[in-house]
Amino acid sequence: MAVYTHLGAEDLARLIAHYDVGELVSAKGIAEGVSNSNWLVETTGAGESGTRFILTLYERRIDYADLPYFLDLLDHLAGKGCPVPRTMHDRSGASFRMVEGKAAALIEFLPGVSPTRPTPAQARAVGEVLARLHLAAEDFPLARANAMDFAATSAILETCGAEALATIDAGLPAMLDHARAAAALDLSALPQSQTHTDLFPDNVLMLGDHVTGLIDFYFACTGPMVLDLAVTHAAWCFDSENAYRPDCGAALAEGYQSVRRLTPAERALFPDIAKGACLRFVASRAEDWLDTPDDALVTRKDPMQFVRRWHFYDQAGTGLLA
Repeated sequence: MAVYTHLGAEDLARLIAHYDVGELVSAKGIAEGVSNSNWLVETTGAGESGTRFILTLYERRIDYADLPYFLDLLDHLAGKGCPVPRTMHDRSGASFRMVEGKAAALIEFLPGVSPTRPTPAQARAVGEVLARLHLAAEDFPLARANAMDFAATSAILETCGAEALATIDAGLPAMLDHARAAAALDLSALPQSQTHTDLFPDNVLMLGDHVTGLIDFYFACTGPMVLDLAVTHAAWCFDSENAYRPDCGAALAEGYQSVRRLTPAERALFPDIAKGACLRFVASRAEDWLDTPDDALVTRKDPMQFVRRWHFYDQAGTGLLA
C-alpha cells in the first residue's frame, strides 16, 4: 500500500486528538497513490463532522507553502456546492499539522466508488462537474503555478535520460523530442481558472451516474481550463488496451460544454494540449518507476500507457471536440 511513513496507533491517536472529531477507532492504509501516505480513519464522531476521514501525510512533490492553496481551494469549492471534501481544521483553526517532520491533513470522507470502466453517462457527468468546478473557482483569491507544466515535463524526461528511459521501454526515449515541442506551446492567452489537472477515474467518486466527490487536489493549479479538460479526456476516454472510446470522448466534451462552451482557440489547440497532457504522465510515471525502491509497498504505473494515448492525439484532427 502507499504508506511511506509508518505511524503507530499511538501516533495516530495523538494526531486525531487535536481535532473535534472524537476518538480514533481505526486507521487503514490506502493502497492508491504514489506520492503520499494515506489512511482511512474512523473515529467515534463529534458534532456534525462525521466519523470517517482521509488522513494524508505529504511525502513527495509537495511544497508545504502550497498547502493553504490546496486546502483552502477545497473549502472554497465545497462552499459553492461542488462535490469536493472539506478540510477538517484542528481546534486552533489550522488546516494541517506537522507529524514526524511532515505535514498532515485530515479531509472529509465522501461516499462513492471510482469507476473502473467509465460509461458515457459517467463521462458526461464528470464533464459537467469539471466545468462547474472551473466556473466556481474563478473568484478563488489564491493562485498557484503549475509545477507539472509542459516545461517541467520536458525537464523531468531530460533528467531521467534516454539511457534510463530505455530500461523501462525501448520506445520511451523517443518522447524526449516531443516533450521539448510541447514545452514550446504558449497557452497564456487561453481562458484560465483554478484547475484539478489530475482528474483520473480513481480521483472521482460516483454513485451510479452521479458524481459524489472529486478528490486528490494536490496537483491543482492556476492555468488553462482546457488543459484540465485534456487531462480528464486522456484519463477517461480510452479502454484497457489504450484504444480510444469515441462514445466517452463525445459524452465528456458534451457534458463540459453544456456548462461552459470552449472557445475556438481552445478547440483548435486541443489535440496539441492533450499530447502535452499525455507527456506529463509519461514523465511522472517514468520518474516514479526509476525512483521507487524495489521493496516499496506501491505498484508502479506504466508510462507507456500514455505514450500510446499520445499517438492517438497526434493523429487526431482539430474537430475532436466539435
